[in-house]
Amino acid sequence: MDLTIPSGVEEFLNRAGWLGAKIEPLPGDASFRRYFRVRLGDKAAMLMHAPPPNEDPQPFLRAAKWLDANGMRAPRILAERAEDGFVLIEDFGAVRMREYLDSWPQDEDEVYRAAIDALLQLRQLPPGPFTDYSLAEYQREAKLFIDWYVPARNLYIDGKGWAAAWEDVLAPLIVRQRPGMTVLRDYHAENVMLLGGLDRQGLLDFQDALVGHPAYDLVSLLQDARRDVSPELEARMLEYYLKKTGEGNEFIADYARLGAQRNAKIVGIFVRLWKRDGKPRYLDYIPRVWALLERDLAHPALAPVAAWFDANIPAELRAAGGGAFAV
Repeated sequence: MDLTIPSGVEEFLNRAGWLGAKIEPLPGDASFRRYFRVRLGDKAAMLMHAPPPNEDPQPFLRAAKWLDANGMRAPRILAERAEDGFVLIEDFGAVRMREYLDSWPQDEDEVYRAAIDALLQLRQLPPGPFTDYSLAEYQREAKLFIDWYVPARNLYIDGKGWAAAWEDVLAPLIVRQRPGMTVLRDYHAENVMLLGGLDRQGLLDFQDALVGHPAYDLVSLLQDARRDVSPELEARMLEYYLKKTGEGNEFIADYARLGAQRNAKIVGIFVRLWKRDGKPRYLDYIPRVWALLERDLAHPALAPVAAWFDANIPAELRAAGGGAFAV
């Protein structure tokens, strides 16, 4: 963990009224952002450092303010200096959904239902001031698989066929996602805080919010790249969502479409984190993500993409969950 304190942080905190605060570095995520817990007496806050040019705190600020103004529990902004990448935000504490369920697995259904209730609340809101989740963006993300996983395996594949298969699969979904809802895009057990109860969710990591399909955040939650969600729990929670919304088979098909797209993208991103950013630990998650991808590919709505995998990815790699990498 990087323990260095960014240049200029003391001046920023002083101007924000936190003169003399203790600054504690926290473990990082998969981005260039860094986080610190700031303590002054009995007060605590979180400091995010998202320095340009690799990061830009403006999307986070825009999304946090919109969510807060619309009754969702994003951390409140205490101070900001976006040009230097500094944002001081409300501290949601240390009770994260992931660790809570590690300790209290018997509460899984209750906690996941509450996380879905937050998505249902978000669904009732008009779309936020965010860009539409376009077919071009879905394609750009899916291409991360052939940009990073494929060369790491020294495979020769049909790149044009990849794009054509995804267009066939996703084109019907684009029509059904209009007018769309705000999708947080990384909604899972490591980005949900439990605030004083199992039914109060604090939201994190929403700076990439777009206006898209209501199934996207649901599949992000129930097909979690970093936590095992059993097929039985996924089925129960999907049924809960369907009962609450009245959605049917078309939604289930779109759920599979977005699950496959997201999981293919994540495989590419995890290989990129190893190859480009020197973070090989993300390779350990690939077998879980690959298993989820294979389950999604089994849905008839994914037939064109499933056929591409049959023709381009060796069966032995697929059977091995993407295969082990020599790091």
